[in-house]
Amino acid sequence: MTVLLALSASLLTGLGDFGGGVLTRRLPALAVVVVSQTAATVVLLLAVLATGGWADASPALWYAVAAGVIGPFAMLAFYRALALGPMGVVSPLATVGVVVPVGVGLALGERPGLGQVAGIAVAVAGVVLAGGPERGGPSAARTALLLTLAAAFGFGANMALLAQASAGGGLLLVLCVQRLVNVAVGGAALLFGLRGTDTSGLLPELRARLPLLTAVGLADVAGNATYAMASHSGSAAVAAVLASLYPVVTALLARGVLKERLRPVQVVGAGLAVAGTLLLAAA
Repeated sequence: MTVLLALSASLLTGLGDFGGGVLTRRLPALAVVVVSQTAATVVLLLAVLATGGWADASPALWYAVAAGVIGPFAMLAFYRALALGPMGVVSPLATVGVVVPVGVGLALGERPGLGQVAGIAVAVAGVVLAGGPERGGPSAARTALLLTLAAAFGFGANMALLAQASAGGGLLLVLCVQRLVNVAVGGAALLFGLRGTDTSGLLPELRARLPLLTAVGLADVAGNATYAMASHSGSAAVAAVLASLYPVVTALLARGVLKERLRPVQVVGAGLAVAGTLLLAAA
């Protein structure tokens, strides 16, 4: 059951990333983030109300609030990177954000094993190689790489914060609070960015793509939920390794649907980034 749930988490997260990346090529990235996360928030609110999850409230939820503030900017950077660069490179590179929770562990007194050291080295090598020459030109490649690394840092910070927030249980409430803050922060930024601009064309576009936007948000929530269940149903290490395979889903969809072509050095770099992430997760 652990294997099935963890692989389902990878599939759902990869589908969500692919859908978000495709939508961002047609809609403003922040609008995609806000609308998709609003859909996810509605589902989580209903789930919390139905299960009485508010009883799990504690001061640890402030960690979820912090994760909620970081989340929209990380997702914005990630979707913009997906729009600018090949998904087969961007998605694997975003997984190196796992270095952040490892760093938090070091600050708290943990000492890395050989596997973690090797994972960090391999992931860094992957970042360097995957940022190789791009058909969009050096500027586009550099921008996509920097955005991806910013998103990876944000995702890693979210992992560390959510781990602290849910240490005493109440994961459903933690995720709900995180996404409520996501929508509040992202919505405020979206309104500020659209101030004084004509949104008459944007609103019909959002309405027309609302089903896909909703699917992206729900895939994100479902991916988190199935990973949490996997980590509690068996080996947490096995669940983490298998759930970290989601970039393969995004890359395969980009290759099969969008017919992306990658340079050999970028393929090697993307593979090393995933390999480094798996080493870190398994250590």
